[in-house]
Amino acid sequence: MSSSSRFEPKIVGFICKWCTSAAADLAGVSRLKYQPNVVSLRVMCSSRVDPEHILQAFKGGADGVLVGGCHPGDCHYQVGNYQTRKRIMMLLEILKDMGISPTRLRLEWISASEGAKFQDTMNEFINTIRELGPLGLKVK
Repeated sequence: MSSSSRFEPKIVGFICKWCTSAAADLAGVSRLKYQPNVVSLRVMCSSRVDPEHILQAFKGGADGVLVGGCHPGDCHYQVGNYQTRKRIMMLLEILKDMGISPTRLRLEWISASEGAKFQDTMNEFINTIRELGPLGLKVK
């Protein structure tokens, strides 16, 4: 496959306003490059991401979904990221039951000072999804 016809995945990122979004901003002002395949949606807390939002992203054409939040113990809403972890673990099992590779959903803790980690995480996840190929859900 030539580089011009290479599969370019569509990634939806639900990112915490306080930590992961700030890390994305830091990556930007630090001129750290990452692939442009991610549409980031800022949420007040990763715990505000309902499993239905993730399933809707897949249904809407996303090849992968990343949820980013504060490190456990650092959540601005105290226990939000612990709730997020429980939901994502449940959703990974549901995705398996639906025949969707759980690798297409990623949960990552990225603090505001980790611009380089944000860059690395985005590039790594995009490459992982690129290797998996398009999700190709046939949803009416």
